Amino acid sequence: MSRWVRGPLPRLGLRARLLALGVLGLVVGFAFGGALLLGALGWTLQRSVDEEALRTADAVALLAAEDALPDPLPVAGGQLRVQVVDAQGRIRAASIDADRLVPMLGPDELRPGQRQRLVVDGRRAGMPGPVRVVTVPAGTAQEPRTVLVAKSLTDVRHSLHVVRNLLLVGFPLLVAGLGVVAWRVVGATLRPVEQLRSGAAEITGRAGAERLPVPAGQDEIHRLAVTLNDMLDRLAASRARQRAFVADAAHELRSPLTNMRTELEVARRLGDDTDWPAVADDLLADTERLSRLVDDLLLLARLDEQDARPSPVGPVELGDLLRAVAARYPSPPVRLTPPDAPRWVEGDAGELRRVLVNLVDNALRHAYTGVDLAVSGPDGAYHLITVTDDGPGIPAADRERVFARFTRLDDARARDAGGAGLGLAIVRELVRRAGGTVELADATPGAAAPGLRATVRLPALAEPDAD
Repeated sequence: MSRWVRGPLPRLGLRARLLALGVLGLVVGFAFGGALLLGALGWTLQRSVDEEALRTADAVALLAAEDALPDPLPVAGGQLRVQVVDAQGRIRAASIDADRLVPMLGPDELRPGQRQRLVVDGRRAGMPGPVRVVTVPAGTAQEPRTVLVAKSLTDVRHSLHVVRNLLLVGFPLLVAGLGVVAWRVVGATLRPVEQLRSGAAEITGRAGAERLPVPAGQDEIHRLAVTLNDMLDRLAASRARQRAFVADAAHELRSPLTNMRTELEVARRLGDDTDWPAVADDLLADTERLSRLVDDLLLLARLDEQDARPSPVGPVELGDLLRAVAARYPSPPVRLTPPDAPRWVEGDAGELRRVLVNLVDNALRHAYTGVDLAVSGPDGAYHLITVTDDGPGIPAADRERVFARFTRLDDARARDAGGAGLGLAIVRELVRRAGGTVELADATPGAAAPGLRATVRLPALAEPDAD
């Protein structure tokens, strides 16, 4: 059986495999049910024979106890053979059709004083086929006797034979009929799966929405179709983001390249009148801008490829980190509020420094007078880093959108001077890898220039032991 399941069955289609398994289950079930039916029928018929024979034997035993045995013994219907034998095995009375010389049971089979049930050859009782013989003690203690009653089992065997033949003929026909019905039912059940397959085969980058047909029934196939459509929606959204990312990256890369080409073409036309030091400065600025853009794109691509957060590099003290970042800028406009105690987190110091540099650079582009940099905590299980400016702020509706790649708000905040809209996207990815979150809020709610406060929440770490 196991070789058949591992061999031919997997080569069949799903519909054929389901039908084969169903038919196999029906055959096993019907075979077991048929055997159980034949066993129950045989036991019932045998019990009926025994009860009839015992009733007759008990009636004859009563007559023997009263010493009123008629000769011949009366038997209704002529289907029974009755003998009454004494302790020496001699027949004392018999029914009209029973042998009056030879007992139906031999001395080695007959046990006086006991009730017995035996199956013997029918020729002993002058009946065809096997017969059931029951014995019942009778008579008195002084004259013990035994009543023997025989009844043919031919009718029982014939009934069982008829039922068995009916089962052997009817069960295959029933299995075949049920197999045909099951084939059609399984086909109708799997039709939605075929529709899903056809729909999936048609989705080959075609224009328009990519959707699979959803069956009306609220069953497993319906849930599968809904799940697959959700997956297709996510894939479509991912492809749309990738196309937008590529288009935005191409546009951002084109701008410095176009500037560089224009400057070179103008310098070539001017010839000796070209101010080459100025051209070199402009080209260097465009090259640096192009280099920063490429670095940002490579960093985002690397972050996209890493599904899980890498192992933390080690403990980082936020006070030292903030002082190192603030030292990159003049004071003012960047003002640092040092922490009153060490603030430890676990992560990559380089990635956390990149987070702070991007936030400070973004704040400086929009601040009117300055930027405040501070760390506090712990707030629960987190330390808080805040970068605050006094610029125009960002509307609440746009604070989530600015974390998308290549997003710049012209109406709420001045357009980035040389930025590509990747800084905050990098900040969110790096903070997420560190196990934290970043949020934007008004620095001074209700003011004409509310400013912007960026809050970075990083998991707090107990102060490491000094070695």
